[in-house]
Amino acid sequence: MILIADSGSTKTDWRIIDRSIVVSATQTLGFNPYYQDSDSIAAELQANLLPHCKGKITQVFYYGTGITNAEKAEVLRTAILKVFSEIAHIDVQSDVLGAARAACGHQAGIGCILGTGSNSCYFDGEKIAFQVPPLGFWLGDEGSGGHLGKLLLLAYLHKEMPANIRLLFEEKYGVMDRLMVLDNAYHKPFPNRYFASYARFIHENIHDTFCYGLATQSFSLFFEKYILKYPMCFDVKLNFVGSIGFYYKQILAEVAENKKLSIGNILASPIDGLVKYHTETI
Repeated sequence: MILIADSGSTKTDWRIIDRSIVVSATQTLGFNPYYQDSDSIAAELQANLLPHCKGKITQVFYYGTGITNAEKAEVLRTAILKVFSEIAHIDVQSDVLGAARAACGHQAGIGCILGTGSNSCYFDGEKIAFQVPPLGFWLGDEGSGGHLGKLLLLAYLHKEMPANIRLLFEEKYGVMDRLMVLDNAYHKPFPNRYFASYARFIHENIHDTFCYGLATQSFSLFFEKYILKYPMCFDVKLNFVGSIGFYYKQILAEVAENKKLSIGNILASPIDGLVKYHTETI
């Protein structure tokens, strides 16, 4: 049986395939080798993935955030082998390659992730052929849930929110101060998840001019800092995976059209596209 995973910083979607048929689907926590070691990842797999694996797993195709080099890939490979010691083949790749394979299939295009974080690449139908590299949560992630949340909380702390939005914000989250936000930003684990959790508030109030402006600002920055630097960006379609791209797709399409860019597929999650990609190649 084949195990396919798509892992973001928040959650990991898993599918078990037997002879091209999905026989099991589940979720675990998300993984990031920049923040976690093999033992902690293996513990989560042991507790929440292994019980769903009723047959022998022979191959694993894992796509995840934080897989930026061989060293980070080895963290996941080691964790998987701690739980599934008899696997014959493990392929650990970046989440952006997974996004491209899921959204583009076997066609050339620009594959983008807009979820907790953001990323992009030019996919030639087989591999990543060109990439404007991302800078991660603290220095980049424009267009992502984490970036939207940062914009929102900065506006709150700087007292730049309109009174009506500030009232709604405090009704939902309570009165906040900078020490509370700084503690989550610098002292607690997964600050990207913390900030991304506030993207929902923007979406809930997207018809308000202020919230709409935050979304358009974030997506404009994503296109300007990354997509417009791809030499082929006007010749191929942009394809997106991730909850932010999916739930904000109307605004995303508006910003793209203003920049003369063409959007193709927008998927809430890449996992079903990855199942299709890998079953077509079995």
